[in-house]
Amino acid sequence: MPLGDHLRELRKRIMLAAAGIVAAAVGGWFLYTPLVRELQAPLEDVGVLNFTTVGQAFDLRIQVALFLGLFLASPWWIGQVWMFVAPGLTRMEKVYSLAFMFAGAALFVGGGALAWWVLPHAIEMLTSLTPENAQNFLEARMYFSFYMKVTVVFGIAFLLPELMVGLNFLGVVRGRVFLKAWRWAVIAAFAFTAIANPLPDVWSMIIMGGAISALYFLAVGVCFLRDRYTDRRKARVEAAAAAAGD
Repeated sequence: MPLGDHLRELRKRIMLAAAGIVAAAVGGWFLYTPLVRELQAPLEDVGVLNFTTVGQAFDLRIQVALFLGLFLASPWWIGQVWMFVAPGLTRMEKVYSLAFMFAGAALFVGGGALAWWVLPHAIEMLTSLTPENAQNFLEARMYFSFYMKVTVVFGIAFLLPELMVGLNFLGVVRGRVFLKAWRWAVIAAFAFTAIANPLPDVWSMIIMGGAISALYFLAVGVCFLRDRYTDRRKARVEAAAAAAGD
């Protein structure tokens, strides 16, 4: 395919992915109230959300709706990524791409869910340091942006193992290359967690860094299984070709 066609196809996939997120954001608009109620729960006894402008509540509702749309439409926009690659794949690889699509959506939501579990504890712990006779007045936009950014960052982090497997299935990197780098991968996982994790305690860092490291080794295992299958198939083809030559 010429470069121009590749760029047009990429533009098409980006437009479709964006349209899917916007459509899902419409559903997110109606989920805004229960979600905000859930996000405010850690602040019931320690703080008050402060809306500093007349239109900030409306702007915040749009942001939260788009945030929910990103998660609700994750099978769709992740699928668009793989469909951009699909024309260069074989029939079996296209079947694999569907598996990648659903696995990617599950990983993205799983990473976000882990962050969602940690964040209330983080807020409770951090706000508990407020001095006596003082009150927390939290700027609403910053509070919700903090929540959404951490959730999305961990969702994306959980997609990295799928990227590893994808590169392996495309024949770019073999499993043993990933395995050789396992020490650096574990260090990177815990360094990322130390930076992105809002909690100051070591246990939450161990849990989240351990989860990312476990996904890394799971991806390495899948890569080794794929390499083993590919090597055996290649050996059979070479043996058949040698037999035919004799």
